[in-house]
Amino acid sequence: MAEEEVKFRVHIDGIPVEVAPGTTILNAARQIGGDIVPPAMCYYSKLEGSGGKCRTCLVKVSKGSEKDPRPMPKLVASCRTTVMDGMEVENITSPDVVSARKAVVEMLLINHPLDCPICDQAGECKLQDLGYEHGEEQARYEFSRRTFEPIDIGDKIQLHMNRCILCYRCVYVANQLTDQREHGILYRGDHSEISTYIENALDTDFIGNVIDVCPVGALTDKTFRFKNRVWFTKPVDAHRDCPKCSGKVTLWYKGADVLRVTGRKDVFGEVEEFICDTCRFDRKKTSDWQLETPTPVEKQSVIGANHYYDFNPPAVIMEDKKLQTANKEQLARTEKLK
Repeated sequence: MAEEEVKFRVHIDGIPVEVAPGTTILNAARQIGGDIVPPAMCYYSKLEGSGGKCRTCLVKVSKGSEKDPRPMPKLVASCRTTVMDGMEVENITSPDVVSARKAVVEMLLINHPLDCPICDQAGECKLQDLGYEHGEEQARYEFSRRTFEPIDIGDKIQLHMNRCILCYRCVYVANQLTDQREHGILYRGDHSEISTYIENALDTDFIGNVIDVCPVGALTDKTFRFKNRVWFTKPVDAHRDCPKCSGKVTLWYKGADVLRVTGRKDVFGEVEEFICDTCRFDRKKTSDWQLETPTPVEKQSVIGANHYYDFNPPAVIMEDKKLQTANKEQLARTEKLK
């Protein structure tokens, strides 16, 4: 007889969920879904060792467990803290968490420039979302910001260090998906920056994934730069037989042209399967792919602007339009009689 699987019962913002031992608070919240899921700028479930850098996922543990119900004295990073049986967690219901998240966002924006109008990440940027939800109207920082010149770290990738929030995701990608890592964090403290070693170029088979995992516009696709805005494009899922990767991608169309190719992302903005650079940069024709279906887009996302899968307007709106049309026709007839 198989042993019964042990489950821990946890309450997050009053909502119960049963998860396996060793599950982090963040992943427990993701099983529930919705607004109670803490934001994550550095954690990436596909990258081992990620998390604990940006502190945007801070939550309040108001009850440690059934055995030890004492609350944790400080806010904890939900991406690094595992659940205990009987644990009670507060996220959006805690004023302390909301206040701390505002402070974290303010810190992330200390050196980040306000260049969303020209940034290719606009419309897909998690920092934009955080700034809208938790940002202050005016920054208190009075000192000069760090500034860097954009540099090419490969023939297809450009680095804007001004925008970087040091989430380390691109470093983990290079460590875990490529044969050798040629970039990383240089210096320490507020002098830290992402850069390549001795100005090496990043040209390994899977290095293009640093573009997909970057939560801001620090690493951008040079083949897509300034070509279009994501809300003017139409994403379509497609696949091909690739000897290097799964070949499952999202094609971003403008008319009949494929402007860029990215990995498919889940509801949390994480790539489902990493793709090779051949699929990403060298296959920009529809004939290279087998098209599947339009990529599902959340209603809240600007990417879904003007992309209607089903148009079923409420009857009230249709009746109002009919009334407006009738009024216009009546006005036209009256003008003719005059």
